[in-house]
Amino acid sequence: MQVHTKAIVLSSIKYGDTSLIVKAFTEVDGVKSYLLKGILSTKKGKLKPALFQPLTQLELVANHKNKGTLETIREAKVIHPYKSLHNDIVKNSMVLFLAEMLTHSIREEQEDKSLYNYLEYSFIWLDANDNSSNFHLLFLLNLTKYLGFYPDDSNTKGDYFDLQEGCFRTVPNLNPMVEKGEVQLLKHLLGINFDALIGIKTTKTNRQELLKKVILYFQLHLHGFRKPRSLAVLNAVFN
Repeated sequence: MQVHTKAIVLSSIKYGDTSLIVKAFTEVDGVKSYLLKGILSTKKGKLKPALFQPLTQLELVANHKNKGTLETIREAKVIHPYKSLHNDIVKNSMVLFLAEMLTHSIREEQEDKSLYNYLEYSFIWLDANDNSSNFHLLFLLNLTKYLGFYPDDSNTKGDYFDLQEGCFRTVPNLNPMVEKGEVQLLKHLLGINFDALIGIKTTKTNRQELLKKVILYFQLHLHGFRKPRSLAVLNAVFN
């Protein structure tokens, strides 16, 4: 079936000498993987490799068989040209990290317009704003709303956050915990929007420690989730 849909690129992997396998989150059918035959060997085709950089927002004309096999793309064009995401070294490292996190987190081949709208808005915001040092933390915390395990913020008085149960505690137990300086950062991030990030002050250590715990939170709540390899690159850039 031929479909017209918006899509956000999650990954692009070389297949053979001349082809790419592109995974994207589409507005109409969720996660889809496409085989782009010969795209690396010709300069005359409509599809160019540069279109399929991580988190690029595209408008696609594609063939979806919806049988769990690789799909095909007939046409693609960028609908939100980024000004800084792929050029700024800090933002680009964040893009690679978040694209990998999304690849490991979103697997459903079904429509989820609210999640699509969240991703679309988030990356446009990141592209347009320079205050991005804590963006990835807030982005991932808000992403858990759509994945079904957002932290219980009905009572945030405790000094510990239980990663297994997803709630705050006044006393720790044997479950993995967020504590000390990073638990205060977590509390500041809950319930805010991206524009409020400018008011959050923290240390490099607290940011990195909280990110480790957020990744562990994903591992505990998503079956088969793998720690992203690009985390090391992101940490190196922030250092």
